[in-house]
Amino acid sequence: MLNQIKGLHHVTSMAADARTNNAFFTKTLGLRRVKKTVNFDAPDVYHLYYGDEIGTPGTVMTYFPFPNIGQGRPGTGEVGTTVFSVPQGSLGFWQDRLEKQGVTGIKKHETFGEKRLEFAGPDGDGFALVEVRDDEREPWTGNGISEDHGIRGFHSVAMRLRDEGATTELLKFMGYETLESKDGVTRMIMPAGNGAGLIDLETMPNISRGQQGAGSVHHVAFAVENREKQLEVRKALMDTGYQVTPVIDRDYFWAIYFRTPGGVLFEVATNEPGFDRDEDTAHLGEGLMLPQQHKHLGPILAEHLQKLED
Repeated sequence: MLNQIKGLHHVTSMAADARTNNAFFTKTLGLRRVKKTVNFDAPDVYHLYYGDEIGTPGTVMTYFPFPNIGQGRPGTGEVGTTVFSVPQGSLGFWQDRLEKQGVTGIKKHETFGEKRLEFAGPDGDGFALVEVRDDEREPWTGNGISEDHGIRGFHSVAMRLRDEGATTELLKFMGYETLESKDGVTRMIMPAGNGAGLIDLETMPNISRGQQGAGSVHHVAFAVENREKQLEVRKALMDTGYQVTPVIDRDYFWAIYFRTPGGVLFEVATNEPGFDRDEDTAHLGEGLMLPQQHKHLGPILAEHLQKLED
């Protein structure tokens, strides 16, 4: 069993409109945009990162807003719900805020003994806020949401699977433990992790496979401290039979990817070097920061890419 993984690092999804996506995460949810860059493989498409003040691993939601992308079709083999941690007693504030801003799909209930508020993102993305006691992570309060209500980071992701067996075994190999099973959902936890240590596996044997598009999660990333730990994880996964990519430099972390038995794309990402490697902390996410191979396209992209704000 591995001991290098510490919980979630980031979740990456797809959207149809960059401006709408940016407004939702910064103005509605009050997260900080910590990086404005472009897709390594499609530089005419943004890669937007939202999180806490510095983009701490375990807080970062990222998006590829592809213009004219088709709508995703929910199903199995994907992350269905991305869940954020908020302080106890704050769901009333969030329900009122989301309703006033026209957010759809709002539903309040309890699961695994936790108060939960579900809602939809601009592209039908599945989200939820869960009240968590004693989450000591510091929220970003720069977008008008107080510390008493601010999002602390990820609580969990929920994966929809036709059969959870092989994914459960994989997560156990990665260091997760089974916490509880209830109503077709198995909750797994990363002990002594980074605060973003829960995974819910939803077994849906009669649901067809999802089709990715706007509103779909592209991949979920797990955090390791550094490149040395990442290489240890890569070797162990390959020794177990997984097809794992070489290490890829993503500017703000190094990444490896592999497809899980249930169909979800996993990434293992390093905590280093972080989002302040090319911008001062006070100005994260303000400038258009381009990967080295696309820097020559700067003037063209500045004109081509959609303006995120007035």
